[in-house]
Amino acid sequence: MSAIDKMDLKILKMLEEDGRRSFTDIAEKLKVSESTVRKRVMALQRKGILKKFTIKVDPAKIGIKTVAFVGIDVDPTRLLQVAQELCNFKEVKWVATSTGDHMLMTEIWTSDGRELTKLISEKIGIIEGVKKICPAIILEKLKD
Repeated sequence: MSAIDKMDLKILKMLEEDGRRSFTDIAEKLKVSESTVRKRVMALQRKGILKKFTIKVDPAKIGIKTVAFVGIDVDPTRLLQVAQELCNFKEVKWVATSTGDHMLMTEIWTSDGRELTKLISEKIGIIEGVKKICPAIILEKLKD
């Protein structure tokens, strides 16, 4: 895979700041043509460097009162199966394997603490191979 250059990095930074920024706007700021920006973005997508354009949602503004990072310890032989099952829950925003305190880490959004408890006890806790669940509720996000 070929390396990216300073121009690519500038384009990525601008898109990271505002994914809706037009190629024309980026081109004007970088003093290149719109087609140059478009071709570079397409190349970044093809290389898998730029995975997707997305949005960031403020959970509190859509009725989500509980955001938690949840560490999950599992039977090592079931690690990937449990991770895949967690990906199926709409409340689970991301799942990652980890070398830290827990084998799996997740971010979970629920309407309140009761819903989080119910999800943990009735859905996550019954997955074959789950040994320990350690939720940490986020009080305030200071940097996003």
